[in-house]
Amino acid sequence: MSEPEFPTPDADVERIDPEALRDRIEGGEEVFVLDTRAPDDAEEWAIDGENVESLNVPYFEFLAGDPDEAVFERLPDGREITVVCAKGHASEYVAGELIERGYDARTLADGMQGWARIFEYTEIDAATDATVAQYQRPSSGCMSYLVVSGDEAAVVDPLRAFTDTYRRDARSLGADLKYAIDTHVHADHVSGVRALADEAGAEGVLPAAAIDRGVTYGDEVTRAEDGDAFRVGDAEIEAVFTPGHTSGMTSYLVDDAVLLTGDGLFAESVARPDLEDGDEGAPDAARQLYESLQERVLALNDDVVVGGAHFSDAADTREDGTYTDTIGNLTEKMDALTMDEDEFVELVLSDMPPRPANYEEVIATNLGREERTDEEAFELELGPNNCAASSDAMTSDQR
Repeated sequence: MSEPEFPTPDADVERIDPEALRDRIEGGEEVFVLDTRAPDDAEEWAIDGENVESLNVPYFEFLAGDPDEAVFERLPDGREITVVCAKGHASEYVAGELIERGYDARTLADGMQGWARIFEYTEIDAATDATVAQYQRPSSGCMSYLVVSGDEAAVVDPLRAFTDTYRRDARSLGADLKYAIDTHVHADHVSGVRALADEAGAEGVLPAAAIDRGVTYGDEVTRAEDGDAFRVGDAEIEAVFTPGHTSGMTSYLVDDAVLLTGDGLFAESVARPDLEDGDEGAPDAARQLYESLQERVLALNDDVVVGGAHFSDAADTREDGTYTDTIGNLTEKMDALTMDEDEFVELVLSDMPPRPANYEEVIATNLGREERTDEEAFELELGPNNCAASSDAMTSDQR
């Protein structure tokens, strides 16, 4: 539902920046969010956390000349209320109405679109002289990585919406982007590989098997075959073919110390296998995923740090603040990694979440079959990623 034009509130409405709200949540403050979007939107994708209490009351319930008093009775007295909508217009109006009634209300600047632009840089503690940093997008759980050694850098699984961020951060570390690398054809966000090739002169890299899915710009990027090595300063990034989530899924091993697994393995779950060939192809893909995990990932040293392309509410950060873990720890805590093949396949297929929002359009865009402006691409990927199998049954000791 699109937001109508709203009158300027009589009250002076304070705005809170998305980053400031994120800091409060991460700092453990109790936060009350009044989400004024449509119920379906709020249920699918919302600001959450252990210390976040959220109430959904669509903004149109506040538009009547004399709103139902029952609406206001649902709101807490004596607590700060952060009002949220899609773009910040409706929430400013609603916050003004609440202030006039004596509530302590403010609006989230730019709404959920502002929330979606938070992108946080955190360096990974691992046994490599290279700087390996994880970018976290709390609105969707998407993550990507920057590898810097000397005056060269590579970004793995870049999001098109944040190409300027990667370039800026690489420069701040005294490096220029040499490579822009994807682990696979993503279904939840629009890739930034082509944009970084155009804007920064980076060499685009895609797995060969991903290109063979029908990437229309395959001649413009480098094909990464299993075992290929990409030098970044003194660091080496090795391609490790790990199909299952998709037929082209490829992990990248940095200095035998950090394995960037894309959507193959996460800190709390494993990949879902149904986004390429649907439900019909999911069982075979799940078996392929099992083989990749057992023979390629778990065969590495237990001290290798695993970083996936997503995190969920079930994930916890390590001491370094990243959503990563060592192979040894993952094997100990994740039952799915110690099952036999049949048990694994049954588990992975048993409880998959809804598919990512607009995933077919996102895939078509990343294949190059559809073109999107920057704003269209940003709008297309709003919402939860849902690229992992359900984490509810993956571990026995996390909950």
